[in-house]
Amino acid sequence: MFDPSYQRRCACQEPIVEDDGTPIIDADGAPKMRKLGASCPKLTQKGHGTWYFYFELEAGEGGKRRRVRRGGFATKDEAKAKSAEVYRDVIGGADVLSNTTVGEDLTAWLKRKRRLARTTRHGYEEHINLYLEPHLGHIKRRDLRLRHVEAMYDAIERENAERLLHHAKVVELKEARDAAYTAWVRTAGKKTARRLTRRLYLEANAAFREGSKGKRKITSAATMHRINATLSSFLGAGIKRGEYATNWSAMVELPAVKRPKALVWTPERVEEWKRTGQKPSPVMVWTPEQTGQFLDFICDDRLYGMWHGFIFRGPRRGEMAALPWTEVSLSGSWFRISAQVVEVAYRLYDEAPKQDSVRTVTLDSLTRDHWQGWQTTQANEREQWSGEAALGGEQPSMDARERRTAAP
Repeated sequence: MFDPSYQRRCACQEPIVEDDGTPIIDADGAPKMRKLGASCPKLTQKGHGTWYFYFELEAGEGGKRRRVRRGGFATKDEAKAKSAEVYRDVIGGADVLSNTTVGEDLTAWLKRKRRLARTTRHGYEEHINLYLEPHLGHIKRRDLRLRHVEAMYDAIERENAERLLHHAKVVELKEARDAAYTAWVRTAGKKTARRLTRRLYLEANAAFREGSKGKRKITSAATMHRINATLSSFLGAGIKRGEYATNWSAMVELPAVKRPKALVWTPERVEEWKRTGQKPSPVMVWTPEQTGQFLDFICDDRLYGMWHGFIFRGPRRGEMAALPWTEVSLSGSWFRISAQVVEVAYRLYDEAPKQDSVRTVTLDSLTRDHWQGWQTTQANEREQWSGEAALGGEQPSMDARERRTAAP
């Protein structure tokens, strides 16, 4: 039964005395003090002290007493409102007695997730280390509220504004450095003039290097949505464990994500790109004629079969890099995607793809012919390298991906 008690307390102190009224002295020679709390005579004065509440929960293991206590409220009405809020969290299953912080819970949550893909784990770690821990990690589990989550995204947007100004300053410094370099290179005549322009270039270059320090990427709207997805997963797991009562991430309003629209490289867009160097869209699509021009241009490339397979069969980059000949049937005209290479923090790892990404892909006749020729080329190269190694000659190095994989 919810039956909270309220009282006003203060932090006033008085000396601790013996029965005869003599003050008790501590090791430092100062009188020992005790807090008056609810017995302070000044509590009758308006504005003195603060309000506290407490209420009992069901007994814990072994009949252990469990009491919720909060304090520091300016008025009794504030204490009543808070007690009702805490009780709602109790009804919702939250652990309102724990002093554990959100940062400690984040660490424990990530440690429990043993079946995460390597790339997913790396993404979670980045979100925790760069955003969630710095902004929410110090808050106690029982005190986390929507305002804390919203304040985190407000801080991210403020940091973005500062980073935009920094980026603009770096661009100015780079342009000044480049202009000083051009002036130095083009200076003719007396050595004095060249020494002067060189010194100006060195000064501009030093200013650019100094101004570039601490430059950080802008946190995009898409990244904020991914951060919120990580927070949602964390709070959802906490609700199931009875540690949190509400998934506050579901109540946050974030900037809309504007996905780039794919455009086709029409002749007019190609001409404009050649003239200005600016692409019409971050995502541009080749026409069939342009695709053919690309394949004609790289027809003598050693990995031509790989590029042909990318274009006409559509595997992912990591899937093609991990494709062995044992998963390719040239006679049956198919290959099976069952492995992939992933990049995490500039390192490559072999990893199984998601279950729905394991699939069998049909080979067209032209791609099959190119792969047949590539298989023959690989066999000839191995035979050549083996012969050179047997003769004591220097064996050419193979790319790491070619050592691991057979098909393009």
